[in-house]
Amino acid sequence: MTAHAAHHELVSLREAAERFHVSIKTLRRRIADGTITGYRIGRLVRVDLDDVEHELLVEIPSARGV
Repeated sequence: MTAHAAHHELVSLREAAERFHVSIKTLRRRIADGTITGYRIGRLVRVDLDDVEHELLVEIPSARGV
């Protein structure tokens, strides 16, 4: 592994869906619309947990402005 190679923690759609409490269908839609990247390994589809977290977890701004 080179210094420039990125580390990806690739997991199944089921594992990612359970971890982030979303449906597998939601993840498939996000792959289809380009929000997250899917990786095909043979017949299996995997996603990078960091990518899913970065794209699905959105901070909600406080109404108080604190």
